[in-house]
Amino acid sequence: MSTSLSIKDLQVSIDDKLILKGLNLEVKPGEVHAIMGPNGSGKSTTAYALAGHPAYEVEGGEVWMDGVNLLELSPDERAQMGLFLCFQYPTAIPGISMANFLRTSYNAVKGEEGEDGKKKPIPIAEFRKKLLEKMDLLKMDKSFARRYLNEGFSGGEKKHAEILQMTLLEPKVAILDETDSGLDIDALKIVSEGVNSMLSPERAFIVITHYQRILDYIKPDYVHIMYNGQIILSGGPELALRLEDEGYDNILKSIPQNGNGGN
Repeated sequence: MSTSLSIKDLQVSIDDKLILKGLNLEVKPGEVHAIMGPNGSGKSTTAYALAGHPAYEVEGGEVWMDGVNLLELSPDERAQMGLFLCFQYPTAIPGISMANFLRTSYNAVKGEEGEDGKKKPIPIAEFRKKLLEKMDLLKMDKSFARRYLNEGFSGGEKKHAEILQMTLLEPKVAILDETDSGLDIDALKIVSEGVNSMLSPERAFIVITHYQRILDYIKPDYVHIMYNGQIILSGGPELALRLEDEGYDNILKSIPQNGNGGN
């Protein structure tokens, strides 16, 4: 089985402060990886660096996806490759409806190229059918599509909007950055159902979280504990349960550490 995502000795800084200090991770198609860790360990930095956020400076290392060096691609090219980041704090964009934003995103990532090399937009009726199917899956009211993107959305609604975009774009590798934060149990179940509906042998997930509870609904194949900009311990689903029982401090004390945590 080929590797969907290969991260080798990744080092990333922000504002001249080194956050990731040699991150290594191999993710294969069909796998679900959970990355857990205390605040300041580098979890969100990992997500933003992989997506190509310009504020995060890659100082060293490699990131390969399906044989292509992601670090040489722009954020939109990474998205077209099939990489998707579900943001922890999505931005509100007044004046742009959810439906228009999602159709534009779909055309940019999934649109077929015409003879002139330009991507052909999906017909409106066809897109509307796809959109309504995904909204039904996530138990979303149809009026949601007419609202301005994330404007006045609750925390749960923002997460629903991110998951809706993910189900439409059908990425090869999806990174969920603390998607469970701010969700009540009912919303967490619905969001998890949307993620689980996309599990397939061709698609991989990286679930970044502080807590075990989302892993009760999205079952990981591997769990990694991150600290001080590195993955310091990896295991199966039982590692998340151990973390729930013992807490970060006790587990970290059992592992030799150097230095201080990052962002």
